[in-house]
Parts: sequence; structure tokens; C-alpha cells
Amino acid sequence: MTTLILHENDLNHDQIKLITEILGRPEKVNNHYRIKTTNYCLDTTKALSKKIGIDINPLPKGFNAQNIRLVISDMDSTLIGIECVDEIADMMNLKPQVAAITDAAMRGECDFESSLTQRVALLKGLETRALETVFNERLFLNPGAEAWLQGLKNQHIAFALVSGGFTFFTDRLQKQLDIDYTLANVLEENNGYLTGKVVGNIVGAEAKAAFLTQLCKTLNITSDQTIAIGDGANDLLMMKEAGLSIAYHAKPAVQQQADVSINFGGLDKVLDFITGA
Repeated sequence: MTTLILHENDLNHDQIKLITEILGRPEKVNNHYRIKTTNYCLDTTKALSKKIGIDINPLPKGFNAQNIRLVISDMDSTLIGIECVDEIADMMNLKPQVAAITDAAMRGECDFESSLTQRVALLKGLETRALETVFNERLFLNPGAEAWLQGLKNQHIAFALVSGGFTFFTDRLQKQLDIDYTLANVLEENNGYLTGKVVGNIVGAEAKAAFLTQLCKTLNITSDQTIAIGDGANDLLMMKEAGLSIAYHAKPAVQQQADVSINFGGLDKVLDFITGA
């Protein structure tokens, strides 16, 4: 028996009719719908999801929503709707060059650590006040982010933000959103200007996975009690460690390897996995 989650709060008559014909009768559970079926077919479900524009995911066997104690999330293009390094580069009229490297790294076509070193080097000489401009004028939360975080707090689930980006942004988001834990890279600066270097070891794929493991020890939980969400190739090691991995509007390689994917809805749809179990 497979439980399918339909990440939609309000299905119309025609949608219910079509879904029932193909998958079975959907039943309302809190703010979404579920179907229990013995005839789950991945290709059929994906085709229906694409046709009606609603995310449909199978609840992985063995996943226990009631045991979840930690959600760990990527920042750029996951919690927030921009790639910070690309927007910083735009302050130097270098966005196309930097964005091309970022996109290749997120697809897994190049090593993340070396790509970040290359991108940060291009920022040398930029006034640090430009970072404030990016945060105040360009950074925005992805849809459903605040409802998602509040829902986790209501269920006493810790939230961690881990990023291959920069502490300038994670620190401010931590204060703004009351986030429990953060990890990111530190941009080196001197006399109000970026030096084009990162302080210390780069937070890449391995560091993200290690952060999840570290937090499990801190919280005295197992990795099965965690959910990891991301969009890029540098999130995959972290996602493999988690009890449930979620690809959020992600690159194809990430969607192929994640347990479930959110392609149409906002971040609040993550709550569907841990409510109504």
C-alpha cells in the first residue's frame, strides 16, 4: 500500500474526477489530500502531476513523520529566491559570468569548492556595503517560507539553514526568521572591501552533510529523524543522509536522486509530509 500526497489545499470537481480515474479517490487531510493505493506507478503519477500542475509525491515506506525533529535546508534558490553570489557580482557588472559558473556548479558539472573560489575571486575590490544592498533590495523569501518555518516551530521541529553562500546573509536571516542553526562561508574583507577570498574551509557538499550529522549529535537524534531540502548538486550528500530528501524546484540530477520533489508549490508544502500522518 502506497500513500500518495497531493500538495493542494482545494481541488475542484474536475480535478477530483480525473485524479480518481487515474490514481484513486483523494481524501482531504489538513491542508492537502492523500490517496492510498496498491497500484502506484511513478510514470503515471508524474504525468498526471504535470498535466494538472499539482505536486504528487509518494510517502516513502518506513518514513515516520511523527519522529521528525530536524529540518535542514539550503539557502540560495531554496529558502530564498536568489543566488546571492550572482547578485553581488551584478554590483560589479559581472553577473552573467558568475551566474554561468553558479548554474554549472548547481547542475553538478564542476567542483563546487573550486567554482566558489573562482566566483569569489571576481568580487575582489567590491565595497562590503554592496552586500547590504543585495540583502535589502534583492533578497526575497520563496513562497510559503514563513508559513513553513512557523509550522515547524508549532511542532517543535528544529530548523537549520546551511549554505554554500555567505554568513552575511545567513546571519541576518537567522535573526529575521528566528532560525535555530546556520552554517555558511565567511567572505574575507579588509577596510570595507572584499579581498576576493573566503575565510577558512569552504562549506560545500561534504560540509553540508557533516553539519547534518553534527546537529543529529547535538539534538541526540538519528538521521532518520531529519528532512533535508535543496535544489543543487552540492545538496545531494546532505540529502542522502536524511530520513527524507526533498528536491525543491531543483536541477534534474537532484530531482532524480531525491525521495520526493516539489516543482509547483511553495515551501509550505513541506509541511504536508509531517502533518496528517
